[in-house]
Amino acid sequence: MNKPDKPSIRRRGIYLLPNLLTTGALFSGYYSITSAIGGRYETAVIAIFIAMILDGLDGRVARLTNTQSEFGVQYDSLSDMTSFAVAPALVMYLWAFSGLGKLGLFAAFVHMAGGALRLARFNTQVGTADRRYFQGLASPAAAAVLAGFIWVSLEHQYSVEVVKFPAIVLTICTGLLMVSNFRYYSFKEIDLRGKVPFIVAISVMLAIAFVMAQPETMLFLLALGYAVSGPVVTLIVRKRRLQERKL
Repeated sequence: MNKPDKPSIRRRGIYLLPNLLTTGALFSGYYSITSAIGGRYETAVIAIFIAMILDGLDGRVARLTNTQSEFGVQYDSLSDMTSFAVAPALVMYLWAFSGLGKLGLFAAFVHMAGGALRLARFNTQVGTADRRYFQGLASPAAAAVLAGFIWVSLEHQYSVEVVKFPAIVLTICTGLLMVSNFRYYSFKEIDLRGKVPFIVAISVMLAIAFVMAQPETMLFLLALGYAVSGPVVTLIVRKRRLQERKL
């Protein structure tokens, strides 16, 4: 007499590789905070950029290896909150805002709160939003603007007294851009497995060379340019639509 088959038991677990990269990004954000508390601001901003690289890799690796999961999405958001919302706000506050009282607290909080709201909105739109664009400035890009600004100031030995008020404006703007409705290109449609013209490979190598020559300046300019692109592109598109309606 044949025995009935036992029901298959679904094993629970998490995918190691993408979540390992997410953990690395989370640690980089944590290390940035501890470095800033210890007064090592250059190390703190470099750690934020390392977190950006790891954050970009975990999603790519998950898609390439087909290891996406709901756990990974939520874990990535918590990591982003630490590395790109809390860490930049705290580093900026300790570096330039600690002597400004409530104004410094307000500016740093705007960035942190903007990052939290941006991530919450992103999570609610997963699966429904257009993959080609982000609604609002992505938190890693906002963090790169602040980290790049600090790195450039440290590299050129700008006085904190001179740059602290531009830093306040920049910090508040990054927080507001994250919760704005401006559209930013996501770069998610780029196929890393496909073939590209030889000129593209040369262009990528030249871009890497430019960044490596002056990393602090180039990274800040790239992040700032990307942050500005959202309002500029959105305004151009709206202007064209208004002109088409008038015709």
